[in-house]
Amino acid sequence: MAHAIILMNLGTPAEPTPSGVRQFLRDFLSDPRVVEIPRPIWAMILNLFILPFRPAKIAPAYREIWSQGLDGEAVTGSPITYYTQRQVALLQQRFDAATPGQFTVTYAMTYGAPSLKETVMRLQEEGASGFTLLPLYPQYSATTTGAIYDQVADIMRRSRNVPDISVVHEYWQHPGYIAALANSVREHWEKHGAAEKLLMSFHGIPKANVRKGDPYYQHCCGTAELLAESLQLPRDKWEITFQSRFGKAEWLQPYTDKTLIEWGQNGVASVDVICPAFSADCLETLEEIAVENRANFIDAGGAEYRYIPALNARADHMQALEAIVRDRLPAAVFHQTNA
Repeated sequence: MAHAIILMNLGTPAEPTPSGVRQFLRDFLSDPRVVEIPRPIWAMILNLFILPFRPAKIAPAYREIWSQGLDGEAVTGSPITYYTQRQVALLQQRFDAATPGQFTVTYAMTYGAPSLKETVMRLQEEGASGFTLLPLYPQYSATTTGAIYDQVADIMRRSRNVPDISVVHEYWQHPGYIAALANSVREHWEKHGAAEKLLMSFHGIPKANVRKGDPYYQHCCGTAELLAESLQLPRDKWEITFQSRFGKAEWLQPYTDKTLIEWGQNGVASVDVICPAFSADCLETLEEIAVENRANFIDAGGAEYRYIPALNARADHMQALEAIVRDRLPAAVFHQTNA
């Protein structure tokens, strides 16, 4: 029976409409891993102030990126779903080429469809003997990978025949991942020339989460330093920032938008932006980074602003993901596939 490999990503609205966005936000923002405010207080805020109004405000942004591709690639539907499906198909090809019939590669979303529970149940019915989950979050955070562990625990708690599931905790320092990031930057420079600054923008989390023990900030800094070292960039040529803050609490700093405005005002003429925490392009990269923050920089006085796409379905990215999964396979599976 085949061993199942499940790529895990955050999820997306089923459609770029207020109702589709509302359902996605309800699932996403109801998770206590994502928002740690006491449940009764947060339920009131969510249901009275966020869900009635925010979906209508951000649905147009989802419509803008729907079926939007990069570098001439035709995309149908949600970009994050499209690129995740491409990653699945290419990773399946890689495993089939090396070990035919031994692995089934698929995907699930933490929020929305397909769910992890439904995916595991389907694969069990199809005869899967074990599962390796690869959260497509290179840097661990309780708000992302931690939520996947919660779902795994729930599946196990509710199963009589408990499935054999292992989870890749993080891969922020994996040589293949760093090499793929560096290659994407070099290729961008070869095509467009290097900007005055390279900005590495990571998704933010509340600073309080780090004080409580979340290692995400350290992982992001580690990735940024390894990437800069691979590119042989001096410290004054790159910066790490954090985007996508939500609410009034203090989040990890420096903030991406404020940094870009300051650079534009202080005479920085050109900037390249890469988002190493995103394995696939989505709303936060295609809209927030490529559009909104470009406007921030240009309006503040900057001249050239270029977004370097996420690794998506690049061949070197697929090679790295295969290596990461193979490193995590249970010993029994490894010996079986190499017998």
